[in-house]
Amino acid sequence: MQYVKKISAIFLLTVYLFSTTEVKQLLKLPVIFQHFAEHKQQDGQMTILKFLSIHYLHGSPKDKDYEQDMKLPFKTSGDCISTVSSDVIPVTVTFAMINPIEISVRQVFIHKYEFILSSFPASIWQPPKFC
Repeated sequence: MQYVKKISAIFLLTVYLFSTTEVKQLLKLPVIFQHFAEHKQQDGQMTILKFLSIHYLHGSPKDKDYEQDMKLPFKTSGDCISTVSSDVIPVTVTFAMINPIEISVRQVFIHKYEFILSSFPASIWQPPKFC
């Protein structure tokens, strides 16, 4: 039973990695060795480090084997998308203070006549009254 679980876990992990990440680029490794062999035939002094430097450290110059270069691993995107979503409703977090601080509320008293409109501004425009 353990063997089946282990094989199932490896299979599911492999399917996940190949479908959501760039791990599938590793399937192109034989292409890199074939292309290196072609360069080695043209230039006997070619080393693997020089080959990797030409193809990966200096961008992608358009040379005579540009199409072959673009078939190398990690030269083009595999158009993979990886998304993560949570289906769990977050638990409400509450905080309690160990030593609560008391804030005193100061009451402000307003005189009740402070907001009553005066009739004085209206009486300015009245003609003078003589008694």
